[in-house]
Amino acid sequence: MRDLHLLCGRTSSNTNVTRRLFVFAAGLLLGTSAITLPVAAANVADLHTMHAKGSTVAVDHAAWDNLLKMYVVPGADGVNRVRYAKFKADGHAALKAYVAALEKVDVATLDRPEQFAFWANLYNAKTIDVVLDKYPVKSIKDISLGGGLLTLVTGGPWKAKLVKVKGQDLSLDDIEHGILRPGFKDPRVHYAVNCASFGCPNLATEAFTGARLEAQLDAGAQAYINHSRGVKLDGGKVTASSIYNWFQADFGGNEAGVLAHMRKYAGPALKPKLDAATAIADYDYDWSLNEVK
Repeated sequence: MRDLHLLCGRTSSNTNVTRRLFVFAAGLLLGTSAITLPVAAANVADLHTMHAKGSTVAVDHAAWDNLLKMYVVPGADGVNRVRYAKFKADGHAALKAYVAALEKVDVATLDRPEQFAFWANLYNAKTIDVVLDKYPVKSIKDISLGGGLLTLVTGGPWKAKLVKVKGQDLSLDDIEHGILRPGFKDPRVHYAVNCASFGCPNLATEAFTGARLEAQLDAGAQAYINHSRGVKLDGGKVTASSIYNWFQADFGGNEAGVLAHMRKYAGPALKPKLDAATAIADYDYDWSLNEVK
C-alpha cells in the first residue's frame, strides 16, 4: 500500500539524507532512474474509467457490515481495533465468502459512489483476510506474499496479486494506487482504505455504501485529523501522520495544502491551533497491528 513512499524511512523529517541515498540505491537495484514506478498495469486503469452513470445497481455488503460490527472494537482512545483471534476462529470463512462474492461483481454496471464503496470494501476485507491467514503477526509489514524486488525491500503484502475482478488479477496496490486514487482523485481515499495498523485511519464499524458514502468519508477524515495519530501539536509545532508526507500530492501538493485540508475537518479544539500553523515540523507512523484481544 505505502511501499514506494516508505523505501527511505517512515518516521522523521530528520532522516532526509539517508532517505535520498536509499532511494538512489533502490533505483540502481531496479535498473531505473525513476523510483516512482507505476503500480498498475495499463488494463487496471480501465477499471476506474468504466462506470454506469445514474445506475441504481447496489452491491450487497451486508456480510462485511456484520463482520465489522462483530470484530471491530471502538476504543475509548478513539482508535478502532480488531479482534483478530476471534475473527480468525469464528468469522474467517464468512470473510472469504464475502471477498469471493465481490470478485463476481460487474463493476462496470455501478455508478461512481457505488464503485468507490465496492473498491474500498474489497481492499479492507482482503487486507483483513491476508492478516488472518498469517495471524498471529505483530505487523502487516511482516507478511510477504511475493511481488518482486521492491517487496523484499519494503515488506508487506501490497504488491502480490490477491483478487480478480472482471478478469483482471489485482493487488492491493492496484486497487489503491491504480483505481481509487487516480480514478476518484479524492484525498479521502486515505481515510477509507485501512492497512491493519495502529497509525492508519480507523477501520470503520460499518461497510461503505454508495448511498452513504459522502457522510462516511467525511466522518473518517474528521476522526483521523482530530486524533493524535493524524495531527498533534506541541508548543505550536505540528507533527502529522506520514500519510500526509507520502501522499502530499493528494492533499494539495505542499505543506500549505496539507494544512488547509486538515483545517477543513478539524474540530473546535484543533482548528485554532492549525490556523496559527505555517509548517509541519515532523511526520510519524505506527505500523504495529491494530489489534485488541
